[in-house]
Amino acid sequence: MIQLSPAAITEILRLQAKQPAASALRLATAPKGCLERSYTMQFDPQFTVGDQAMMVAEGLQITIHESVLPELQGLVIDYSEDMMGGGFRFHNPNARQVCSCGNSFALSDRPVTAPEEIS
Repeated sequence: MIQLSPAAITEILRLQAKQPAASALRLATAPKGCLERSYTMQFDPQFTVGDQAMMVAEGLQITIHESVLPELQGLVIDYSEDMMGGGFRFHNPNARQVCSCGNSFALSDRPVTAPEEIS
C-alpha cells in the first residue's frame, strides 16, 4: 500500500488542476540518479496492461505498474516547503540506501560505486 500525506495530496491535486484533462498520477521508478533507482511521477491519462490503480483521495487516482509494486510497497510520500523551495519527500521501507537528495535509492545492500572514468 502507498500512503500520501495530506500535504502531498493537496500539492498533487493543485498540480493536477493545471492539466488539460483529468488524469491519474503515474508513480514509477527508473534506473537513474545517484543510486540504482529514482522515483518518477507524472500525470498520465492512459492505462497500460499491468497497471494497478488505487484511489487515494477524492479526485486523485494513482497508477503503478505491477512490475514496480514490490519496490514501492509501503512507500510514504510527503510534501513540504522550506526556505530552499518545496518538494516531495519519499520514505521507502524497501530502500537499503538513500541518496542525500532523497529521490534516489538502492534496493540492495551492496555499496554503490561511481562509474569508472575512461582514460
